[in-house]
Amino acid sequence: MPDTLAVSADGAVNKTMRRLLPFLLLMYVLAFLDRANIGFAQKALQQDTGLSNAAFAFGAGVFFVGYALFEVPSNLLLHRVGARIWMCRIMVTWGLVSAAMAAANTPTSFYVMRFALGVAEAGFFPGVIYYLTHWFPQSARARAVGVFYFGAPLAFIFGSPLSGLLLDLDGLLGVAGWRWLFLVEGGLASIVGVWAFWFLDDKPVHARWLSADERSALARAIEHDARDAAAAGPHNVMAALMDRRVLSYALIYALIQISVYGVIFFLPQQVASLLGKKVGLEVGLVTAVPWICAVATTWIVPRRADRSHSHRAWAMRLLVLAGFGIAASGLTHSPMIALIALCCAASGFIAAQPLFWTFPTRRLAGAAAAGGIALINSLGSLGGFVAPSLRGMAERVFASSAAGLIALGAASIAAALLIALVVPRLSSRDALAAGSVPRAR
Repeated sequence: MPDTLAVSADGAVNKTMRRLLPFLLLMYVLAFLDRANIGFAQKALQQDTGLSNAAFAFGAGVFFVGYALFEVPSNLLLHRVGARIWMCRIMVTWGLVSAAMAAANTPTSFYVMRFALGVAEAGFFPGVIYYLTHWFPQSARARAVGVFYFGAPLAFIFGSPLSGLLLDLDGLLGVAGWRWLFLVEGGLASIVGVWAFWFLDDKPVHARWLSADERSALARAIEHDARDAAAAGPHNVMAALMDRRVLSYALIYALIQISVYGVIFFLPQQVASLLGKKVGLEVGLVTAVPWICAVATTWIVPRRADRSHSHRAWAMRLLVLAGFGIAASGLTHSPMIALIALCCAASGFIAAQPLFWTFPTRRLAGAAAAGGIALINSLGSLGGFVAPSLRGMAERVFASSAAGLIALGAASIAAALLIALVVPRLSSRDALAAGSVPRAR
């Protein structure tokens, strides 16, 4: 029965990937730009506002406090009203707040705007992960989430030069370059948010771009996976929020995010230091290189993991690669070796994340999935709040810039070890239900 469902839904899955994923990818690119552009604006923003390094680190991280506080309520509202309405609301409001960052003139206004941006964006990422469970069966989910995760590296491949170019507009119409950065990228997010209202469908049953047979086949495959997930995990929202394994997944995700954002917030400055240049278009172009490697890895590995049902093993390998890459980037004085190490780091911690999300979605369905996925993301995203301060503290304690990067690398390796301890191996029965016998796990 599972094999028949998987085969009959293949055409609908492929059509759904072509229809939904490019748009969701565009949304994630804009989301990542609006949370990571602070790294490009750092020096100019500090010069104009007088922000200290500690104040900047706190403001960069406080975004994740607002984000974490409102994640679960936001995702439960998405479950109730549907993705079309709620994704529109999220993108329009976060775009407006991001654009308003251009008016930040004091440390207090900077903190308030960053916190408000987190509140506005809360629910976007877990909302998309939950939304994808309504459109893709487990056998195709890592591939679908993997394509969505292209948003992070693509934001840097195309967004890094864009951010650098906007900074180079410094003085145009009497407006500072960093203010242009926030105004333009925030405005783009709000425009795409309005588009989302007209473009997205909540579930396959509403998709007029699928035939009746395709809608039926896709719905059957997804319902089959949802029944299995409901049988394996908590059955309601409160049970999901208190589930020990869900909380363990949140800790793993937090460690991954410490590595991710500890690198992202400071990457433009790190590359500028390696090149001996100021942050601008040239630094933006070089900063894009690690993310090109991340796109290639995220395209290849989730597909291989889906075929062999080896998501657990691949996630651990990638996180170990990321950990050593992050640490090595701070231990070498060679710009070329440091850039290669950063390519390994970005490839590892980006490609590992779509594999990670297959772990909780095997055990969560319905409202429990909406709440559980949001909780994992909200608690995990606090790693983004911890990361800048952890990096700065390690650098101060050991009086070495390399110490901060070693601490971030250790977080990634710790995440790999926790996956080995917490995530169960996929049994032969589970693999057969997914469509084939597993090879390496």
